[in-house]
Amino acid sequence: MSVDEDARPMRSEQSNNPLHGLTLEAILTKLEAHLGWEGMAQQVDINCFKVDPSVKSSLKFLRKTPWARDKVEALYISTFVKKSPWGNPDA
Repeated sequence: MSVDEDARPMRSEQSNNPLHGLTLEAILTKLEAHLGWEGMAQQVDINCFKVDPSVKSSLKFLRKTPWARDKVEALYISTFVKKSPWGNPDA
């Protein structure tokens, strides 16, 4: 298999990934600006959003806690990524 063949699935997979190119810090910053820490804590029940919240402390926790990071990424997608009314065009 050539290098180009190996790269193709990754490109198409990443083009469908709404988080591609976003850092965790960018995700947190945008969610905080839109929902605020209280709103984020209501959606994802973790202490780093409730007790003295900051981007720095949240990054530290989320980088070490995959289940919490998954929930924050899902919150970002449900908040900002618009779904096509025609469904998935690749299906």
